[in-house]
Amino acid sequence: MSSHTILHVSFLAVFLGWLLMWVTLPTKTYKQTWAPKLNSRLDSTYFREQGTNLLLFTFPVMFIAALGCIYLHVQKKTEQLKPKSGSASHRLTFLRRPVLVMAPTGIVSVMELVFAAMFVALLIWWQAKFLSVSLRLGYIGNVFWAFLFFPVTRGSSILPLVGPTSESSIKYQIWLGHLSMILFAAHSFGFIIYWAMTDQMVEMLDWSKTYVSNIAGETAIIIALAMWVTSFRQVGHKMFEVFFYTHHLYTLYIFFYALHVRVAYFCMILPGIFLFLVDRHLRFLQSRQRERLVSARLLPCGTVELNFSKSPGLYYNPASIIFLKCALHF
Repeated sequence: MSSHTILHVSFLAVFLGWLLMWVTLPTKTYKQTWAPKLNSRLDSTYFREQGTNLLLFTFPVMFIAALGCIYLHVQKKTEQLKPKSGSASHRLTFLRRPVLVMAPTGIVSVMELVFAAMFVALLIWWQAKFLSVSLRLGYIGNVFWAFLFFPVTRGSSILPLVGPTSESSIKYQIWLGHLSMILFAAHSFGFIIYWAMTDQMVEMLDWSKTYVSNIAGETAIIIALAMWVTSFRQVGHKMFEVFFYTHHLYTLYIFFYALHVRVAYFCMILPGIFLFLVDRHLRFLQSRQRERLVSARLLPCGTVELNFSKSPGLYYNPASIIFLKCALHF
């Protein structure tokens, strides 16, 4: 058994274990049996009550991302030294073949279809495990946020390991964002209506030190609604700068969201957010580099064609997206 196969099996085992924890999280077995034992053993001086969630939900993804970087680097070096051969190196190519080509899904591969089916099954399972409607909507929305940032971490090793490109994954980030906002909006307004009907509107001003902070949650949903409204095609295409700068409010949203659900629960969705922030920092450093313009011409249709020199070490997939910052001089 080669080292590549061992690493693949290790990645798969850790990933399936991470998914298993999401499946067992809403069950009575986890809450009444596993959680007390894990909390008693993992409640350390430094990590405190969030030690369990850090180990079960944060560490597995960080482990895959860190080890995946090494794996992809070694794999690239191996492919450069050895000629491409047969089915041994492409035994999983069929998972990347498109099976659906239609609107609004676009091009969907076998791998993407499998992950989508697994995600829908996870949501149905969570929905069946909660009785309170408004609370259920909030918990399921949190599941969406656990996966929301993975499709937009273009420099992460997670996407190359499972197959989809960052360009083909953008549509899933859009869908996850819309669906999570529907759930969080219903979650918020459901509690507000309940408080109004039971004459408990004072709960809107509650900032509990031991439970969720309602004020932080209300602030977070207001920020999220602003980002959601500007993300629709009617606004984003006509006023792109409004959409672009409004989406930078995500940092404030994450801050108040963490205050609302508290640190221990926030650690469950931390991996995607952490990898996204690392990716943003790397892209910021990359954006400071200057590229040499080879030629430029104005086409009859009014489009400006720019040709840049490309480094031999860079690799681009078909239909890749490259962002350029051009200085205009008038």
